[in-house]
Amino acid sequence: MNFIVEQLMLLISIALNYLATLFSLRRYHHDLTLIIREENWPPNQVYDAAHLYLPTIDLINPSTRTIRVTKTPRQEAVKLAIESGEQVADAFEGINLNWRYVVEKHPSGCVEHRFELTFQKEHKDKVMTSYLAYVVRRAEAIKQESKIINLSNVYSDSEVEFEHPATFETIAMEPGLKQKITKDLERFVSRREFYKKVGKAWKRGYLLYGPPGTGKSSLIAAMANYLKFDVFELELDNIESDSELKSALLSTTNRSILVIEDIDCSVNDEERGYTLSGLLNFMDGLWSSCGDERIIVFTTNHKDRLEPALLRPGRMDVHIHMSYCTPHAFKVLASNYLGVEDLDRHPLYGEIAGLLESTEVAPAEVCEELLERDYDVDAALEGVVKFLKLKKLKGDNNNIDKPEFQEGKRQDMDVSVNDDDSESSST
Repeated sequence: MNFIVEQLMLLISIALNYLATLFSLRRYHHDLTLIIREENWPPNQVYDAAHLYLPTIDLINPSTRTIRVTKTPRQEAVKLAIESGEQVADAFEGINLNWRYVVEKHPSGCVEHRFELTFQKEHKDKVMTSYLAYVVRRAEAIKQESKIINLSNVYSDSEVEFEHPATFETIAMEPGLKQKITKDLERFVSRREFYKKVGKAWKRGYLLYGPPGTGKSSLIAAMANYLKFDVFELELDNIESDSELKSALLSTTNRSILVIEDIDCSVNDEERGYTLSGLLNFMDGLWSSCGDERIIVFTTNHKDRLEPALLRPGRMDVHIHMSYCTPHAFKVLASNYLGVEDLDRHPLYGEIAGLLESTEVAPAEVCEELLERDYDVDAALEGVVKFLKLKKLKGDNNNIDKPEFQEGKRQDMDVSVNDDDSESSST
Protein backbone atom coordinates (compact mmCIF):
# COMPACT_ATOMS: atom_id res chain seq x y z
CA MET A 1 0.00 0.00 0.00
CA ASN A 2 2.80 2.41 0.85
CA PHE A 3 4.42 1.61 -2.51
CA ILE A 4 1.20 2.50 -4.37
CA VAL A 5 0.85 5.78 -2.44
CA GLU A 6 4.47 6.63 -3.21
CA GLN A 7 3.92 5.97 -6.90
CA LEU A 8 0.77 8.11 -6.93
CA MET A 9 2.62 10.94 -5.22
CA LEU A 10 5.42 10.66 -7.76
CA LEU A 11 2.95 10.77 -10.66
CA ILE A 12 1.22 13.81 -9.15
CA SER A 13 4.58 15.54 -8.72
CA ILE A 14 5.53 14.83 -12.33
CA ALA A 15 2.17 16.09 -13.53
CA LEU A 16 2.48 19.29 -11.49
CA ASN A 17 5.99 19.92 -12.80
CA TYR A 18 4.75 19.35 -16.34
CA LEU A 19 1.89 21.81 -15.86
CA ALA A 20 4.26 24.33 -14.34
CA THR A 21 6.56 23.98 -17.33
CA LEU A 22 3.66 24.45 -19.72
CA PHE A 23 2.54 27.53 -17.81
CA SER A 24 6.08 28.89 -17.80
CA LEU A 25 6.37 28.33 -21.56
CA ARG A 26 2.99 29.92 -22.13
CA ARG A 27 4.04 32.87 -19.95
CA TYR A 28 7.31 33.09 -21.86
CA HIS A 29 5.56 33.23 -25.18
CA HIS A 30 2.53 35.31 -24.30
CA ASP A 31 3.57 37.73 -21.52
CA LEU A 32 5.66 40.86 -21.76
CA THR A 33 7.38 42.63 -18.87
CA LEU A 34 8.35 46.29 -18.94
CA ILE A 35 11.24 47.34 -16.70
CA ILE A 36 10.71 50.84 -15.28
CA ARG A 37 13.82 51.97 -13.41
CA GLU A 38 14.31 54.92 -11.10
CA GLU A 39 16.52 57.54 -12.73
CA ASN A 40 18.19 60.46 -10.96
CA TRP A 41 18.54 62.93 -13.83
CA PRO A 42 16.51 63.40 -15.79
CA PRO A 43 13.94 61.67 -13.58
CA ASN A 44 11.92 58.78 -15.00
CA GLN A 45 8.41 60.22 -15.02
CA VAL A 46 6.76 56.79 -15.34
CA TYR A 47 8.66 55.45 -12.30
CA ASP A 48 7.71 58.48 -10.19
CA ALA A 49 4.10 58.22 -11.39
CA ALA A 50 3.90 54.54 -10.44
CA HIS A 51 5.03 55.37 -6.89
CA LEU A 52 2.11 57.75 -6.53
CA TYR A 53 -0.46 55.73 -8.45
CA LEU A 54 -0.08 52.22 -7.02
CA PRO A 55 -1.04 53.10 -3.41
CA THR A 56 -4.40 54.32 -4.73
CA ILE A 57 -5.39 50.85 -5.93
CA ASP A 58 -5.82 47.78 -3.76
CA LEU A 59 -2.35 47.19 -2.34
CA ILE A 60 -3.50 44.55 0.12
CA ASN A 61 -4.41 41.34 -1.70
CA PRO A 62 -4.28 37.62 -0.77
CA SER A 63 -0.58 37.38 -1.64
CA THR A 64 0.51 40.54 0.17
CA ARG A 65 2.96 40.00 3.00
CA THR A 66 4.40 43.46 3.82
CA ILE A 67 3.19 47.01 3.34
CA ARG A 68 5.05 50.21 4.19
CA VAL A 69 3.10 52.76 6.28
CA THR A 70 4.07 56.45 6.60
CA LYS A 71 2.53 59.67 7.90
CA THR A 72 3.84 63.22 8.19
CA PRO A 73 2.55 65.66 10.84
CA ARG A 74 0.51 67.57 8.21
CA GLN A 75 -1.13 64.51 6.69
CA GLU A 76 -4.54 63.58 8.05
CA ALA A 77 -4.29 59.86 7.30
CA VAL A 78 -1.56 57.24 6.97
CA LYS A 79 -0.14 56.46 3.54
CA LEU A 80 0.53 52.97 2.23
CA ALA A 81 3.37 52.04 -0.10
CA ILE A 82 4.45 48.86 -1.86
CA GLU A 83 7.52 47.07 -0.48
CA SER A 84 10.24 45.29 -2.43
CA GLY A 85 9.13 41.94 -3.81
CA GLU A 86 5.42 42.66 -3.44
CA GLN A 87 3.01 42.55 -6.39
CA VAL A 88 -0.09 44.59 -7.18
CA ALA A 89 -2.72 43.68 -9.76
CA ASP A 90 -4.45 46.31 -11.86
CA ALA A 91 -6.99 46.33 -14.69
CA PHE A 92 -7.41 48.82 -17.53
CA GLU A 93 -10.04 48.60 -20.28
CA GLY A 94 -10.23 44.83 -20.04
CA ILE A 95 -6.46 44.31 -19.70
CA ASN A 96 -5.05 42.53 -16.63
CA LEU A 97 -1.73 43.94 -15.46
CA ASN A 98 0.67 43.00 -12.68
CA TRP A 99 3.06 45.42 -11.00
CA ARG A 100 6.07 44.18 -9.04
CA TYR A 101 8.38 46.42 -7.04
CA VAL A 102 12.04 45.38 -6.83
CA VAL A 103 14.93 46.82 -4.83
CA GLU A 104 18.19 45.14 -5.83
CA LYS A 105 21.66 45.74 -4.42
CA HIS A 106 24.46 45.12 -6.90
CA PRO A 107 28.00 43.91 -6.04
CA SER A 108 29.30 47.41 -6.80
CA GLY A 109 27.27 48.69 -3.87
CA CYS A 110 24.74 50.70 -5.85
CA VAL A 111 21.06 50.03 -5.21
CA GLU A 112 18.60 49.75 -8.08
CA HIS A 113 14.91 50.55 -7.64
CA ARG A 114 12.55 49.42 -10.37
CA PHE A 115 9.00 48.44 -11.21
CA GLU A 116 8.24 45.41 -13.38
CA LEU A 117 4.96 45.68 -15.26
CA THR A 118 3.74 42.39 -16.78
CA PHE A 119 0.82 41.88 -19.18
CA GLN A 120 -0.10 39.86 -22.28
CA LYS A 121 1.86 40.82 -25.38
CA GLU A 122 -1.24 41.33 -27.47
CA HIS A 123 -2.03 44.43 -25.39
CA LYS A 124 1.38 46.03 -25.89
CA ASP A 125 0.20 49.00 -27.96
CA LYS A 126 -2.66 49.94 -25.64
CA VAL A 127 -0.47 49.62 -22.54
CA MET A 128 2.31 51.72 -24.06
CA THR A 129 0.09 54.46 -25.46
CA SER A 130 -2.96 54.57 -23.21
CA TYR A 131 -2.36 52.84 -19.87
CA LEU A 132 1.00 54.41 -18.99
CA ALA A 133 -0.32 57.83 -20.02
CA TYR A 134 -3.30 57.21 -17.72
CA VAL A 135 -0.97 56.34 -14.83
CA VAL A 136 1.01 59.56 -15.37
CA ARG A 137 -2.17 61.66 -15.48
CA ARG A 138 -3.56 60.07 -12.33
CA ALA A 139 -0.23 60.62 -10.55
CA GLU A 140 -0.28 64.31 -11.46
CA ALA A 141 -3.79 64.64 -10.06
CA ILE A 142 -2.83 62.76 -6.88
CA LYS A 143 0.25 64.96 -6.45
CA GLN A 144 -1.83 68.11 -6.64
CA GLU A 145 -4.50 66.78 -4.27
CA SER A 146 -2.01 65.85 -1.57
CA LYS A 147 0.78 68.32 -2.30
CA ILE A 148 2.51 70.04 0.59
CA ILE A 149 3.67 73.47 -0.54
CA ASN A 150 7.33 74.29 0.13
CA LEU A 151 9.03 77.63 0.68
CA SER A 152 12.68 78.15 -0.18
CA ASN A 153 15.26 80.71 -1.20
CA VAL A 154 16.72 80.29 -4.68
CA TYR A 155 20.24 80.27 -3.20
CA SER A 156 19.55 77.72 -0.50
CA ASP A 157 19.27 73.96 -0.80
CA SER A 158 17.04 73.83 2.26
CA GLU A 159 13.29 74.26 2.15
CA VAL A 160 10.51 74.42 4.69
CA GLU A 161 6.85 73.61 4.50
CA PHE A 162 4.84 76.65 3.51
CA GLU A 163 2.30 76.95 6.30
CA HIS A 164 0.88 80.42 5.66
CA PRO A 165 -2.88 80.06 6.28
CA ALA A 166 -4.05 82.85 3.92
CA THR A 167 -6.71 81.95 1.36
CA PHE A 168 -8.90 84.00 -0.95
CA GLU A 169 -11.69 83.52 1.61
CA THR A 170 -9.67 85.04 4.45
CA ILE A 171 -7.74 87.91 2.84
CA ALA A 172 -9.20 91.40 3.26
CA MET A 173 -9.99 92.28 -0.35
CA GLU A 174 -13.00 93.36 -2.38
CA PRO A 175 -14.92 90.31 -3.69
CA GLY A 176 -14.86 91.54 -7.29
CA LEU A 177 -11.07 91.79 -7.24
CA LYS A 178 -10.72 88.34 -5.68
CA GLN A 179 -12.87 86.90 -8.46
CA LYS A 180 -10.80 88.58 -11.16
CA ILE A 181 -7.54 87.28 -9.69
CA THR A 182 -8.75 83.68 -9.27
CA LYS A 183 -10.23 83.73 -12.77
CA ASP A 184 -6.91 84.94 -14.18
CA LEU A 185 -5.00 82.23 -12.29
CA GLU A 186 -7.36 79.49 -13.47
CA ARG A 187 -7.14 80.74 -17.04
CA PHE A 188 -3.35 80.73 -16.89
CA VAL A 189 -2.92 77.18 -15.56
CA SER A 190 -5.46 75.75 -18.02
CA ARG A 191 -3.70 76.98 -21.16
CA ARG A 192 -0.76 74.62 -21.65
CA GLU A 193 -1.64 73.82 -25.24
CA PHE A 194 -2.34 77.46 -26.09
CA TYR A 195 1.08 78.64 -24.90
CA LYS A 196 2.68 75.79 -26.81
CA LYS A 197 0.70 76.60 -29.97
CA VAL A 198 1.61 80.30 -30.03
CA GLY A 199 5.22 79.65 -29.03
CA LYS A 200 5.25 81.60 -25.76
CA ALA A 201 6.85 80.73 -22.45
CA TRP A 202 4.20 79.43 -20.05
CA LYS A 203 4.66 82.07 -17.35
CA ARG A 204 2.82 85.09 -15.97
CA GLY A 205 4.03 88.18 -14.14
CA TYR A 206 2.16 90.00 -11.37
CA LEU A 207 2.93 93.38 -9.82
CA LEU A 208 1.43 94.02 -6.38
CA TYR A 209 1.72 97.68 -5.42
CA GLY A 210 0.40 99.90 -2.66
CA PRO A 211 1.13 101.15 0.86
CA PRO A 212 2.86 98.93 3.44
CA GLY A 213 0.57 96.63 5.43
CA THR A 214 -2.07 96.28 2.71
CA GLY A 215 -1.73 92.52 2.36
CA LYS A 216 0.73 91.93 -0.49
CA SER A 217 2.39 88.96 1.25
CA SER A 218 -1.00 87.52 2.22
CA LEU A 219 -2.15 87.70 -1.39
CA ILE A 220 0.97 85.82 -2.53
CA ALA A 221 0.25 83.16 0.09
CA ALA A 222 -3.37 82.91 -1.03
CA MET A 223 -2.24 82.46 -4.65
CA ALA A 224 0.20 79.71 -3.63
CA ASN A 225 -2.42 77.89 -1.54
CA TYR A 226 -5.04 78.25 -4.29
CA LEU A 227 -2.80 76.77 -6.99
CA LYS A 228 -0.73 74.52 -4.69
CA PHE A 229 2.44 76.05 -6.16
CA ASP A 230 5.77 76.01 -4.33
CA VAL A 231 7.15 79.44 -3.40
CA PHE A 232 10.70 80.62 -4.14
CA GLU A 233 12.08 83.88 -2.76
CA LEU A 234 14.68 85.86 -4.71
CA GLU A 235 16.55 88.73 -3.04
CA LEU A 236 17.94 90.89 -5.84
CA ASP A 237 20.37 92.57 -3.43
CA ASN A 238 22.30 89.29 -3.30
CA ILE A 239 22.63 89.04 -7.10
CA GLU A 240 26.13 89.99 -8.28
CA SER A 241 25.86 89.44 -12.04
CA ASP A 242 23.43 88.82 -14.89
CA SER A 243 24.53 85.17 -15.02
CA GLU A 244 23.43 84.77 -11.40
CA LEU A 245 19.97 85.96 -12.42
CA LYS A 246 19.82 83.13 -14.97
CA SER A 247 20.97 80.62 -12.37
CA ALA A 248 18.31 81.87 -9.97
CA LEU A 249 15.59 81.35 -12.56
CA LEU A 250 16.83 77.85 -13.42
CA SER A 251 16.83 76.86 -9.75
CA THR A 252 13.04 77.22 -9.55
CA THR A 253 10.74 74.34 -10.42
CA ASN A 254 7.69 74.08 -12.62
CA ARG A 255 4.36 75.01 -11.00
CA SER A 256 5.96 77.54 -8.69
CA ILE A 257 5.76 81.19 -7.70
CA LEU A 258 8.96 83.25 -7.70
CA VAL A 259 8.64 86.24 -5.35
CA ILE A 260 10.76 89.39 -5.74
CA GLU A 261 9.84 91.92 -3.06
CA ASP A 262 10.47 95.66 -3.08
CA ILE A 263 11.60 95.60 -6.69
CA ASP A 264 11.96 99.40 -6.76
CA CYS A 265 14.62 99.40 -4.02
CA SER A 266 16.84 96.93 -5.85
CA VAL A 267 16.40 98.30 -9.37
CA ASN A 268 17.16 101.86 -8.26
CA ASP A 269 20.28 100.85 -6.35
CA GLU A 270 23.22 102.23 -8.35
CA GLU A 271 25.56 99.66 -6.78
CA ARG A 272 23.53 96.64 -7.89
CA GLY A 273 25.50 93.75 -9.39
CA TYR A 274 23.22 93.08 -12.34
CA THR A 275 22.17 95.29 -15.24
CA LEU A 276 18.69 96.47 -16.14
CA SER A 277 19.10 94.66 -19.45
CA GLY A 278 19.92 91.47 -17.56
CA LEU A 279 16.80 91.85 -15.42
CA LEU A 280 14.62 92.42 -18.49
CA ASN A 281 16.05 89.31 -20.14
CA PHE A 282 15.45 87.41 -16.91
CA MET A 283 11.80 88.39 -17.08
CA ASP A 284 11.01 87.63 -20.72
CA GLY A 285 14.19 86.61 -22.55
CA LEU A 286 15.18 83.18 -23.85
CA TRP A 287 16.12 81.89 -20.40
CA SER A 288 12.64 82.66 -19.08
CA SER A 289 11.26 79.87 -21.27
CA CYS A 290 13.23 77.18 -19.41
CA GLY A 291 10.30 75.83 -17.44
CA ASP A 292 6.50 75.66 -17.41
CA GLU A 293 3.66 77.07 -15.31
CA ARG A 294 5.72 79.68 -13.51
CA ILE A 295 4.42 82.84 -11.91
CA ILE A 296 6.71 85.74 -11.01
CA VAL A 297 5.31 88.15 -8.41
CA PHE A 298 6.92 91.53 -7.85
CA THR A 299 5.96 93.82 -4.98
CA THR A 300 6.57 97.52 -4.47
CA ASN A 301 5.32 100.39 -2.36
CA HIS A 302 6.14 102.83 -5.16
CA LYS A 303 5.00 101.82 -8.62
CA ASP A 304 5.89 105.25 -10.03
CA ARG A 305 9.58 104.63 -9.31
CA LEU A 306 9.78 101.61 -11.61
CA GLU A 307 11.26 101.75 -15.11
CA PRO A 308 8.42 101.73 -17.68
CA ALA A 309 10.21 98.87 -19.46
CA LEU A 310 9.61 96.66 -16.43
CA LEU A 311 5.86 97.27 -16.44
CA ARG A 312 5.02 96.18 -19.95
CA PRO A 313 3.10 92.97 -20.82
CA GLY A 314 5.31 89.90 -20.88
CA ARG A 315 7.10 91.10 -17.77
CA MET A 316 4.43 92.36 -15.42
CA ASP A 317 1.21 91.22 -17.07
CA VAL A 318 -1.13 91.95 -14.16
CA HIS A 319 -0.97 95.03 -11.95
CA ILE A 320 -2.89 94.78 -8.68
CA HIS A 321 -3.32 97.82 -6.47
CA MET A 322 -3.41 96.87 -2.79
CA SER A 323 -5.39 99.64 -1.10
CA TYR A 324 -6.20 100.81 2.39
CA CYS A 325 -8.82 99.00 4.43
CA THR A 326 -12.38 99.25 3.08
CA PRO A 327 -15.67 98.49 4.86
CA HIS A 328 -15.95 95.15 3.07
CA ALA A 329 -12.34 94.27 3.92
CA PHE A 330 -13.10 95.07 7.56
CA LYS A 331 -16.02 92.62 7.49
CA VAL A 332 -13.60 89.89 6.42
CA LEU A 333 -11.18 90.80 9.19
CA ALA A 334 -13.97 90.87 11.79
CA SER A 335 -15.06 87.42 10.66
CA ASN A 336 -11.48 86.09 10.82
CA TYR A 337 -10.52 87.61 14.17
CA LEU A 338 -13.80 87.93 16.06
CA GLY A 339 -15.98 85.28 14.43
CA VAL A 340 -18.61 87.90 13.57
CA GLU A 341 -20.50 86.87 10.42
CA ASP A 342 -23.31 89.46 10.37
CA LEU A 343 -21.48 92.65 11.16
CA ASP A 344 -24.17 94.87 9.57
CA ARG A 345 -26.37 94.26 12.60
CA HIS A 346 -23.81 95.55 15.09
CA PRO A 347 -24.54 99.14 16.20
CA LEU A 348 -20.90 100.20 15.76
CA TYR A 349 -20.45 98.96 12.19
CA GLY A 350 -22.03 102.01 10.54
CA GLU A 351 -19.64 104.33 12.38
CA ILE A 352 -16.66 102.11 11.53
CA ALA A 353 -17.64 102.00 7.85
CA GLY A 354 -17.91 105.79 7.73
CA LEU A 355 -14.51 106.25 9.36
CA LEU A 356 -12.89 103.76 6.96
CA GLU A 357 -14.27 105.70 4.00
CA SER A 358 -12.55 108.86 5.19
CA THR A 359 -9.42 107.50 6.87
CA GLU A 360 -6.35 105.92 5.32
CA VAL A 361 -5.51 102.90 7.43
CA ALA A 362 -3.80 99.69 6.36
CA PRO A 363 -5.52 96.35 7.04
CA ALA A 364 -2.48 95.29 9.09
CA GLU A 365 -3.10 98.19 11.49
CA VAL A 366 -6.73 97.16 11.93
CA CYS A 367 -5.65 93.56 12.58
CA GLU A 368 -3.44 94.71 15.45
CA GLU A 369 -6.42 96.46 17.02
CA LEU A 370 -8.60 93.35 16.68
CA LEU A 371 -5.90 91.18 18.22
CA GLU A 372 -5.84 93.38 21.30
CA ARG A 373 -9.40 92.38 22.31
CA ASP A 374 -10.33 89.37 20.16
CA TYR A 375 -11.97 87.77 23.22
CA ASP A 376 -14.67 90.50 23.39
CA VAL A 377 -16.48 91.59 20.20
CA ASP A 378 -17.94 94.80 21.62
CA ALA A 379 -14.67 95.87 23.22
CA ALA A 380 -12.75 95.07 20.02
CA LEU A 381 -15.08 97.14 17.85
CA GLU A 382 -15.02 100.01 20.33
CA GLY A 383 -11.23 99.87 20.20
CA VAL A 384 -11.33 100.07 16.38
CA VAL A 385 -13.60 103.13 16.53
CA LYS A 386 -11.21 104.90 18.91
CA PHE A 387 -8.22 103.96 16.79
CA LEU A 388 -9.83 105.21 13.55
CA LYS A 389 -10.92 108.48 15.18
CA LEU A 390 -7.37 109.04 16.40
CA LYS A 391 -5.98 108.31 12.93
CA LYS A 392 -8.45 110.73 11.41
CA LEU A 393 -7.67 113.39 14.00
CA LYS A 394 -3.93 113.12 13.40
CA GLY A 395 -4.54 113.43 9.68
CA ASP A 396 -1.97 110.76 8.94
CA ASN A 397 -1.68 111.48 5.22
CA ASN A 398 2.07 111.20 4.83
CA ASN A 399 1.68 109.32 1.54
CA ILE A 400 -1.06 111.43 -0.03
CA ASP A 401 1.29 112.97 -2.61
CA LYS A 402 2.34 109.63 -4.04
CA PRO A 403 0.51 108.67 -7.25
CA GLU A 404 -0.27 105.12 -6.31
CA PHE A 405 -1.87 106.24 -3.07
CA GLN A 406 -4.13 108.83 -4.69
CA GLU A 407 -6.56 106.11 -5.75
CA GLY A 408 -8.17 106.27 -2.32
CA LYS A 409 -10.06 103.19 -1.24
CA ARG A 410 -10.36 101.50 -4.63
CA GLN A 411 -8.62 98.21 -5.22
CA ASP A 412 -7.67 97.85 -8.86
CA MET A 413 -6.49 95.07 -11.11
CA ASP A 414 -5.15 96.15 -14.46
CA VAL A 415 -4.67 93.17 -16.75
CA SER A 416 -2.45 93.53 -19.76
CA VAL A 417 -3.26 90.34 -21.61
CA ASN A 418 -0.46 89.34 -23.91
CA ASP A 419 -1.15 85.62 -24.29
CA ASP A 420 -4.21 85.53 -26.54
CA ASP A 421 -6.03 87.65 -29.06
CA SER A 422 -6.42 91.31 -28.27
CA GLU A 423 -8.66 91.08 -25.21
CA SER A 424 -7.82 93.21 -22.19
CA SER A 425 -9.62 94.43 -19.12
CA SER A 426 -9.15 96.89 -16.30
CA THR A 427 -11.08 98.38 -13.45
